[in-house]
Amino acid sequence: MRRSDKIVKRLFDLVLSTIGLLLFGWLIFVTAIMAWLDTGMSGFFKQTRIGQFAKPFKVIKLRSMRPVEGITTSVSTDKDPRITKLGRFWRKSKLDELPQLWNVWVGQMSFVGPRPDVPGFADMLQGEDRIILTIKPGITGPASIYFKDEEALLAAQTDPEQYNKEVIWPKKVALNKQYIETYSLGKDIGYIVKTVL
Repeated sequence: MRRSDKIVKRLFDLVLSTIGLLLFGWLIFVTAIMAWLDTGMSGFFKQTRIGQFAKPFKVIKLRSMRPVEGITTSVSTDKDPRITKLGRFWRKSKLDELPQLWNVWVGQMSFVGPRPDVPGFADMLQGEDRIILTIKPGITGPASIYFKDEEALLAAQTDPEQYNKEVIWPKKVALNKQYIETYSLGKDIGYIVKTVL
């Protein structure tokens, strides 16, 4: 991706996230209160993810889970007992992603790009795969759209963590590399429209 592409992409993100926060700030506030009442914990869930140049940052989402003793995996399926009934709605509707408008506004994320992963995945990339770390992670992107039913797919596996590591993750890497190598602002707008639809 050329330097001029990155500048245009950042300007696009800044304008769109500003508009998004102005339009949906009230909704983020209301849903955060609902998530707090639902889980008994802070309505916002913050988790360390790997960003551009492998730098860790805190991604912000609506809280959709309660802790369950004995379950510590970061891989969740749609049968995960930690997900509350309201949390299931947040996740299905993708409303849990709305607070990431702030991550985009402050420059930690982009609207479109590879989804930011927990430590142990993106930061372990080798060779030409590390091109994924040259751009900011996104709220959506080609891999997110391709695996839009990822939690249901994982729930159908006998070993979700192994399947994620051996099947889903390599496919995501391939899709994200292709996205960077063929980047255009027009495609970014297309991915946003597909995500909304």
